Amino acid sequence: MNFHGTEVREKALTLLRDGVSNREVARRTEVPPGTIGYWLHMDRAKRGECPGRGSFRPCPRCDGRELDQAAYAYLLGLYLGDGHISQHASVRAPSLAITCGEGWPGLMDECEAAMRTVFPDNSVCRVRRTGCRDVKVYSKHLYCLFPQHGHGRKHERPIALADWQREIVDAHPWELIRGLVHSDGCRNMNWTTRVVKGERKRYEYPRYWFTNVSDDIRQLYTDTLDRLGVEWKHCTRHGKPYNISVARRASVALMDAHIGPKH
Repeated sequence: MNFHGTEVREKALTLLRDGVSNREVARRTEVPPGTIGYWLHMDRAKRGECPGRGSFRPCPRCDGRELDQAAYAYLLGLYLGDGHISQHASVRAPSLAITCGEGWPGLMDECEAAMRTVFPDNSVCRVRRTGCRDVKVYSKHLYCLFPQHGHGRKHERPIALADWQREIVDAHPWELIRGLVHSDGCRNMNWTTRVVKGERKRYEYPRYWFTNVSDDIRQLYTDTLDRLGVEWKHCTRHGKPYNISVARRASVALMDAHIGPKH
């Protein structure tokens, strides 16, 4: 990862405040357009301005457009799991991409439906990649709606919900859990053996797994499970506590009632 000094950043912000386009600022400073866009977003946010100003499409955060909170909570879970925001020099608006495996066509449909609900004025598309597809939407207001965006991978930087996001998650906790499980989780059958009357028998039982390298995202997942009354435990493997297990019968039944199949 390239790190740019304060002098370069201040020069870029000065040009941006003077109305120079992101692409031109990137050319003059030799800084990637995505980094320029992020600097502009952070600068506007610090000054209390809408990061997506200049867009003719209204923003739920900046313009008060109605936001489907349940769909947003689900999309937030997908973003925290398998999503990323990027910006290319040839495109004026950044894109949000949720990566879905080819084996999960139903997940792609649900992801696309959530995107269309949260961004009703924007086009949604699917981009084929090796073994998977990116479900994508382009919007200048992505930085407004997903303030967790930043430099580097999610597990390399702090991830915390803004106050307004916390209110949405508190109102729709199962939708966040559903998005997290659909992105970085699964439901499978586990098994164990027990000796009954001198005979060893095999028992199978369902279990939900959630795996994420980010400590903050795992904490968000388990804190939300706690509020929902779902019992869970850490499953450390090779010294790494990246796996969260839900295996208690009552808790699995509760997850089954709200998560739905990943297909």
